[in-house]
Order: sequence, then C-alpha cells, then structure tokens
Amino acid sequence: MAKGTGKDVPAIMSERPRQRPAQTLRSVDALVAAGLVPASRRSALDAVAKRYTVALTPDVVAQMDPSDPTDPIARQYVPDEAELRTTPDERSDPIGDDAHSPVKGVVHRYPDRVLLKPILVCPVYCRFCFRREVVGHGKSLSEAEIEAALDYVRAHPEIYEVILTGGDPLMLAPRRLASLIRAIEAIPHVSVIRVHSRVPVADPARISPALVKALAAKKALYLAIHCNHPRELGEAAKAACLKLGKAGIALFGQTVLLKGINDQAETLDGLFRAMLAARIKPYYLHQADLAPGTSHFRTTIEEGQALMRALRGRLTGLALPTYVLDIPDGYGKVPVGPEYLSSGPGGAKELRDPRGEIHPYPPPKPYVAR
Repeated sequence: MAKGTGKDVPAIMSERPRQRPAQTLRSVDALVAAGLVPASRRSALDAVAKRYTVALTPDVVAQMDPSDPTDPIARQYVPDEAELRTTPDERSDPIGDDAHSPVKGVVHRYPDRVLLKPILVCPVYCRFCFRREVVGHGKSLSEAEIEAALDYVRAHPEIYEVILTGGDPLMLAPRRLASLIRAIEAIPHVSVIRVHSRVPVADPARISPALVKALAAKKALYLAIHCNHPRELGEAAKAACLKLGKAGIALFGQTVLLKGINDQAETLDGLFRAMLAARIKPYYLHQADLAPGTSHFRTTIEEGQALMRALRGRLTGLALPTYVLDIPDGYGKVPVGPEYLSSGPGGAKELRDPRGEIHPYPPPKPYVAR
C-alpha cells in the first residue's frame, strides 16, 4: 500500500520507468507493462477488467504523474479492486435509462429532448461511469436501428433537442457522424443538437478537420466536453478545443465531483478557469451517480455544497457550473444548492453573501444618496 492523503490507498503506479505508449492500453497486462500498476496487483485487477472495460489512450497516460501514487488522472482511468464492492444503494442503471427507452438507442426522459446513443464505445473508460455496465460491451446501432430512432424523433413534434451520447459519439467515423447530424437537422421541429464527448481531452488527435466539419451543423450545435481536472486540459486538448471553437461550435463543460480527484476548491477553481481559457463554458458539476462499484469516488452532497459555496465570489459567474444530482431511477436532474436565500424572523428574507455574512432583504433602512 502507498501513502496518499492521510490514509492507505492501493499503489497505482509501479516504480519502474514508464514511456508514453504507442497505442491505447486495453488490458491489465498492458497496464503492468507500461508501469501503471505493479505486477503484484495483476490477478486482482484482472477480475475488475473482466467486468468493466479498460482503455487508456496515450494522451491520458502522458498526463499521469508516475511519482504520485494517488495521481488524480490515473485514478480516473486505472482499474481498482474497490470497483468490485457494490453498496446496497448502487444500481446497474442508476439514472433509469432503460425505463425511459421507447426505441433501442433512445432515452426520452424529459418532454422536449431525447438522448440518442448511436455507439457504446469510448476512447477511455472512466472508473466512475454511470453507464459502466454497458459501455465497451455493446455494438454501434445499425443503420436500420438509427433510422428507427430517427423515426421516433420525427413522430414526436414536442422534441426540441436531440442529445448524442453513448458511449462517445465522436468515436463514430466522421462520415457516419456527419450523416447522423444532417439527418437530425432535417427534422423540422428539432432546433438544437447536443453532443457529449470525452474525446477532446482524452484523444485530441481525433479532432481532425473531417470531424470538425461533421460537427459544423446549420442548426444550433453544442458540444459538451467531459473534463474533471485542470491537468486534462494540456496543450493538445486546448488546441483541439480551439479548432472546434474556430469552426463555430459552442463548447460547454461537464465535470463529475470525485473524492480525492477534484474535491478541493483550489482544484475546481483551476479547472473551471482552464475551461474558460479553452473556450469551454462550465455547465454542470455532477454529484457522482450510484453506479455499482463507485462508492470510493463519491463525496457527500454537503461536501459538494461547501465547495460551491467556497467558489462563489472567487470565480467569475462565467466559470461557475450548476451543481446537480440525477435522481436515481430516472426522475431527472435537479440542482442541489447551495442555498443563499432563507427565511429569518417573522418570515423576512435573508441572504448569505460569499463571505458567509447574513443580510436581510430588502434592507431595513432605505438607501440615502450622499
């Protein structure tokens, strides 16, 4: 065991020198050979990899610090024996995708928008993923299944927005991605297309001119980039985001709050500033979902609220995401604070400022000009 932040944690990196791999690492043997885990953990981690897919791109490996046994990048992607511990409150489908799937590949949870999952493959596999039971195992939708999903959208005029997710839609070949986006654009009542991806930070070389062209839609298209730590926004990732931004693609960021990775105000401050500098608007900070084998990543909601309260006032509003929780079993996403407005004596309103001081509203005395 290696000493981390005050408690024993499994060693992630081995002590042997490590080189940037030439290709994506997809097995525990490959992780051992690359020096990312010691050989002594091979057997235990093989059991994890049999259940949950492993993939680490060369870019992700290059972001890791081999001298840090609790490296925040490695902990997101390197398997851990703790993933085989499932707590009673965890669910294989934590946000209720299956209960709201009228057609294969479609999730219709909210009236005006649908998820469309054309692919269940990712460039990397996050160890805290809420779809970890299905990603990496399934196949892409067939052309007939894509057409059936689009027919569902065409038949429901209340659908204003189509969200491409998965898996990672940017793992589709540019030609196939362009064809899908053009087909969605052709549906008159769809005004907004959203794409969720880890590619710009995990495999930035994939952001090719052909892929950028595929995303350059005539209708409003927003690309949500999943990023959890400021080190993930290195030079290659920033260059990929610049390509996308120059093409007129609006970028916004999604972050999962993760214990031991980004649950410090300084880390989130650095991340959200780095996002803005890369033209990414921080959008959501997610409370980690109740996916099986992920309890070691979850903070309490109170800890998340305290972090957001610490960031209020020290960060421009442009850099502040909304802290949200996806209610288990498909009941939807809701903000979970912190709250700044409360009731005082006699029902009067009170506001807490970023320094924690309480102010009545409206103020008890009128303003007097000087």
